[in-house]
Amino acid sequence: MNPNTFPTKGNLILAKNSLALASQGYELMDKKRNILLRELMGLIDQAKEIQSEIDTTYTEAYKALQLANMELGIHFVEEMAASVPVENSIRIKTRSIMGTEIPLVQHEPAPMTLSYAYYSTRESLDAARMNFEKVKDLTIKLSMVENSAYRLAASIRKTQKRANALKNITIPMYQALVTDITNALEEKDREEFTRLKIIKRAKKGA
Repeated sequence: MNPNTFPTKGNLILAKNSLALASQGYELMDKKRNILLRELMGLIDQAKEIQSEIDTTYTEAYKALQLANMELGIHFVEEMAASVPVENSIRIKTRSIMGTEIPLVQHEPAPMTLSYAYYSTRESLDAARMNFEKVKDLTIKLSMVENSAYRLAASIRKTQKRANALKNITIPMYQALVTDITNALEEKDREEFTRLKIIKRAKKGA
């Protein structure tokens, strides 16, 4: 038997303190869950907006690319595409939301510089490149938002699990322990009171 469950005043104080601590822990977990949920809902809205913009931009980009292929030829467009510099300016850091580390992608779109001559191309090629540049920037932003949303969702599940354990297991356990010890001590006090009363009567009778 756990000695901390013995019906003593010291154990009653310990049980009440543990109950208060568990209740406080549940309140904190519940607040954390609500804050994370608000953050997650905001990210979901952002992701929807960005995805919609990406879809629209992709459509325009492929239309322009298709037109450029017809006007300039696929092989020529491929050669122009190979001259586009590789993106290497992306930096990934992290920031914390209620203890949850989420990615913070740092990327500043550089001004678009042409790697081909105007006289040898058409406007459709410029339009295609500008749209695909925009898609790239949006995709970088979307990856950060979606990754953050996944991490927040995982943290919410863990927080909810801990909150449920406190609410459904730990808190009821200490509530029952406080009740049992209180009842046992009250019963002990009543027995002691009755015993003293009997002794008092016996002394009077003597």
